[in-house]
Amino acid sequence: MIETSLPSPSVPPPVDVVLPCLDEAEALPWVLDRIPPGWRAIVVDNGSTDGSADVARSLGALVVREPHRGFGAACHAGLAAATADVVCFCDCDASLDPALLPALTGPVLDGSADLVLGRRRPTTLGAWPLHARLANLELARLIRRRTGLRLRDLGPMRAGRREALLALDLTDRRSGYPLQMVVRAADAGWRVRETDVPYHPRTGRSKVTGTWRGTWQAVRDMSAVLTESPTADAARRTTAGPADIARVTGATGAGR
Repeated sequence: MIETSLPSPSVPPPVDVVLPCLDEAEALPWVLDRIPPGWRAIVVDNGSTDGSADVARSLGALVVREPHRGFGAACHAGLAAATADVVCFCDCDASLDPALLPALTGPVLDGSADLVLGRRRPTTLGAWPLHARLANLELARLIRRRTGLRLRDLGPMRAGRREALLALDLTDRRSGYPLQMVVRAADAGWRVRETDVPYHPRTGRSKVTGTWRGTWQAVRDMSAVLTESPTADAARRTTAGPADIARVTGATGAGR
C-alpha cells in the first residue's frame, strides 16, 4: 500500500524526480535544494528511522511511504505516484547532483532518446570503491552480451517517459530494478543513451556496496534479471514504444 503526504497537483509538473530514501535525513536538505525549479521531488520513504520523511515534508517534497523494503519497491512506488510526462530517478544520498537533471532529461524531452542514464564519473578516489567499479564494469559487459547495448554504467540517475516506463511492467522490487529497466527497454527497442555525471562521496553509509550482505543481495538480484528471457509482449511494446506514447500524452497532456 502506498501512502502520500500530499495530494497530487491538479496540473502535473513538467518533470517528477523520484528519490528512493532510507535514512537519508542528513543528505536530504542538500538534495532537495538542488531540484530544478518547477520540478517536483517525490521522496519515497522506505522505512527510515531517522526522520527522513519529516525532513523531506518540511522542505516541500511529496512524501510517499512504501512499507515493502527494497530499492526497486521504493523506485516503483515513486513511479506509480508520479503524474508528470517525464520521470527522473536519482539517489538520495548526495552522491549525485539533481541540478544536472535538465541536461540528462533533455534528450527524452526533445524525443531523441527514450531512456537516458547518467554515467558516473568519480570526483575523488573514495567516491566509488574499487570493488564496486570493477563489479560495474563486469555488469556492463554482461548487459552488452544480453542486450547489445554498449553501456559503461548502470546509471542510478536516469530519465524516461512515465507511461512508457510503466508499460515495461517491471517486477523486480529489490536491487535488480534498475537493471531490469534497462534490459526490458532494450528488448522493446528503446533508444538508450548515456551521459557523464560527476559522482561524489555519498553522505552516510551505503546500504548496498557498503555491506557484504547488500552486495551479495544485489549480485543475486541482478543475476536473476540477466537470465530472464525477453517478455512475451516485448514486440508489442516495441510497436507502441515511448515515441508513440509521447505523441499521445506529451504536449497535449492527454492521458494524464
